[in-house]
Amino acid sequence: MAEHSRSRYQYIDNFLNKPGPTTDPDFVPGAPTISNLEASKVLVIGAGGLGCEILKNLAMSGFRDIHVIDMDTIDVSNLNRQFLFRKADVGKSKAEVAAASVTGRCKNVKITPFNGKIQDKDEEFYMQFKIIICGLDSIEARRWINATLVSMVDMENPESLKPLVDGGTEGFKGQARVILPTLTSCIECQLDMHAPRAAVPLCTLATIPRQPEHCIEWAKIIAWEEHRKDTALDTDDPEHITWLYDKSLSRAKEFNIPGVTYQLTQGVVKNIIPAIASTNAIIAAACCNEAFKIATSCNPYLTNYMMYTGDDSIYTYTFEHEQKPDCPVCGNLAKTITVNPRHTLQDFIESLGERPEAQLKKPTLRTESTSLYFQSPPSLEEQTRPNLSKRLSELVSDGEEIGVSDPAFTIDFKFKLIFQT
Repeated sequence: MAEHSRSRYQYIDNFLNKPGPTTDPDFVPGAPTISNLEASKVLVIGAGGLGCEILKNLAMSGFRDIHVIDMDTIDVSNLNRQFLFRKADVGKSKAEVAAASVTGRCKNVKITPFNGKIQDKDEEFYMQFKIIICGLDSIEARRWINATLVSMVDMENPESLKPLVDGGTEGFKGQARVILPTLTSCIECQLDMHAPRAAVPLCTLATIPRQPEHCIEWAKIIAWEEHRKDTALDTDDPEHITWLYDKSLSRAKEFNIPGVTYQLTQGVVKNIIPAIASTNAIIAAACCNEAFKIATSCNPYLTNYMMYTGDDSIYTYTFEHEQKPDCPVCGNLAKTITVNPRHTLQDFIESLGERPEAQLKKPTLRTESTSLYFQSPPSLEEQTRPNLSKRLSELVSDGEEIGVSDPAFTIDFKFKLIFQT
């Protein structure tokens, strides 16, 4: 190892060249640990507000082999907090520009970008990494990578267990967590901590909008269906966003509602979570510290959840979130759900999208003996459609288990339905 190549990491080597009071018993100070750190291949998922900070921190912490994947391109609205991008980069791949920006400053670091969806990569791709760090703004994407990493674990192959470090922010709030698939609480275990946002009734959108967001939702749900139903809405297409903005603005003027802007339209349509650069920096620092500790064993890593809030003074809290036996991903029991037996199957399906512990948008349901409802193919959807209007008590018995699948996830879910008395 060339001496000059380590000069910029002298402050980090203070932790790696000698043991401390809390170092792991397996910690070997000096060159072996430094070499292991440099050889650790890390995947960063997301190159947005959190991802930019994470990539910079990893490069400055001694990691030499970093990969980053993101499907998005750079938008003007990103420039206020995603500091690796410039105005000339608008329209380019986030992953590619972020990688080039960091390596331009850290010449001894290799960053390999991938422009695409995480769902397009197979298990062999994820198996090559030592640590995976998420800087995502999507619960669905988190659930997908979580389920994938759990399914990869082979108890006879320790290398198949890939630590997942996950960070998330919303305004002045954020969290960081360390997940060891199959061994600790996973993202699905913690799903009810991320309740879905309440939906606005369709009648409000159609007749009495009161907020600029209502006008935008109206344009997305109603106006698009009326005028462009033959075109699939692409939230990454500037022409589609502009069309929705124009319709939203006209709607807002009709009801004297101020506040509709292009940026707000984009935020509502893409469900963009409000972000503050300093919160991103705090959470990204926590995530990278945990990755550093996992890679070097120089200090104990987080067990296993840290929350941060800065909207009313500053408060942080660390606790161990317990693994749930009925987790559909890492557990082996069916999750119990209490239902009203008089509700229809359609009601139950809609509730699965709203329940914090489920959040399934396009579920297909079946019991051990029969198919309740299929979302696709069209022939099976048509065949099972009559069940939507039937009461649950007509289709299942109290305490019966049902299997649920959703195209957004790689796993099947099991629920045990308990009738309300």
